[in-house]
Amino acid sequence: MNETPQKKAHIIVISNEKGGTGKSTLAMHLSVKLMQEGFKVATIDLDGRQGSLSKYISNRQTFCEDKGIKLPIPEHFRFEPETNIYLIPGEREKIGHQIYDLSNEYDAVVIDTPGTKNYLFEEAHKYADTLITPISDSLIDLNVIADIDYETGKINAPGHYANFVWETKKFLASQGKAYLNWIIAANKISPTRSRNKEIVFDYLQKISKLYGFRFFDGIKDRVIYKELFLEGLTVLDMQHEQLKMRMSISHLAAKMEIKRLAEFICPE
Repeated sequence: MNETPQKKAHIIVISNEKGGTGKSTLAMHLSVKLMQEGFKVATIDLDGRQGSLSKYISNRQTFCEDKGIKLPIPEHFRFEPETNIYLIPGEREKIGHQIYDLSNEYDAVVIDTPGTKNYLFEEAHKYADTLITPISDSLIDLNVIADIDYETGKINAPGHYANFVWETKKFLASQGKAYLNWIIAANKISPTRSRNKEIVFDYLQKISKLYGFRFFDGIKDRVIYKELFLEGLTVLDMQHEQLKMRMSISHLAAKMEIKRLAEFICPE
């Protein structure tokens, strides 16, 4: 009798119930960082309608073919949302099978999610070992994590996304997974000091233990990310011997921020 193979992949879900937080850029950079470290990586784009991660990887494949160079490219899969509600149960099962199969073949599976909650969004969270929620230094972004009275400083209740993660944690516990490594990562942060940023960071630090997440203090907003997307490159590729791209202090800092986030996933 053949035994079912044990899952070996660490599944990283990049998610926030809000668009425009830089999920796809983070997913791509983390995937490349893991591959550079020698891990075998697959990626899944569940934000199939917008398809930013899929486009990013396609740009990378085209760039490598045109330039005749070899850069690490993850095995990639894309799902578009099914509009026929009668087909959704089958689609959920299909996604589950896909993630399970990849979990036995790869060291890490990185999943990019839609910016709005649908069945694809919900399914991704069910398989997460690490959940990374990018958030900007905006009170609007903070609102999805917590309902706060800024006049009194009182934290009234969890926001709608934090509530969803709590329900996900209860589901995972019922399936025998006692711990979800939830990271809220400050992303696309203004490089200048501001009162607004201090308020957001202060509240995230305050509620981190209460809501069960760890707070990563930041990846700054840099033009280089938008420029590199067009060629499917990351800041981690810029010193490749065949590219020889000039790196400024800002680029080196961006590379270090990605390295810190990758290390933050696995606390000592």
